[in-house]
Amino acid sequence: MAHRANYALLPIMEHLGPTEDSLSVDWAEFVGERTTRHEFTVPVADVRDVYVELQVYEVGDFGHEIVLNGDPLTGFDIPPGDGWQYWMDSLGEASLQTGTNSLQILRDRSGDDAFAVGNAVVNWREPVG
Repeated sequence: MAHRANYALLPIMEHLGPTEDSLSVDWAEFVGERTTRHEFTVPVADVRDVYVELQVYEVGDFGHEIVLNGDPLTGFDIPPGDGWQYWMDSLGEASLQTGTNSLQILRDRSGDDAFAVGNAVVNWREPVG
């Protein structure tokens, strides 16, 4: 069976942190401990090779989570880095469901790290025909 690539672009533009003044990013809305739950649609069943790409700004600590359909991904999801970074995380055995799916970023509450999320892209391969 043939497959094609498909994706969902999620413009998040949110600032996570302990307080609104913890990071100066005028373009991002302060949301505190977790981003808004962003939904996207997968039009078919049997998707493969799922991965998430994430654009983030000023991540200071390990421990923040990417959550897909309510389940945190395994391992560390967003590594620290100064300025802008673009990170990819393979979902391995995690799967997308046909229809509505959701993506959310959770800040590790054990520290005082503040960072911003720009865009996220969820990619997958789907059967054709």
